Amino acid sequence: MKLRDHYQEAVKTFQPKPSYFFNSVKAFFVGGLICVSGEALQNLYIELFALHVSSAQQMVLGTFILIATLLTGIGVYDKFGQFAGAGLLIPITGFANSLASAALEHRSEGVVLGIAGNMFKVAGAVIVSGIVVAYILGVMYYVWSLF
Repeated sequence: MKLRDHYQEAVKTFQPKPSYFFNSVKAFFVGGLICVSGEALQNLYIELFALHVSSAQQMVLGTFILIATLLTGIGVYDKFGQFAGAGLLIPITGFANSLASAALEHRSEGVVLGIAGNMFKVAGAVIVSGIVVAYILGVMYYVWSLF
């Protein structure tokens, strides 16, 4: 065994075992709360601004991105994210948090090379993955529609 493997084994003995069931329940309820608040915001935007449903949905996404970015900037999002787990990280709020975190972490390197460069490192992987999955699903849909 390598030294690194011994270290990993030693660390595992002191780490608390995660409660997968409890973490799943928290993620389910927090994600559900985000979805319910999104629906409520959508209905509010439709009624308040007389928007079409698709425009109201875009406003909701923008609102969630703004809220997640602001909470990341003041240091609250990460604390809430540790509690909520995947329920907070899977929606678009998690993506906004990762971009804002990269920007804050590398702001001392300048706007172009620090902030923009590192934000696109994070976003690039997500965009490429999304394009690949969309392509695969599109091919599957096309093949399925032939039958």
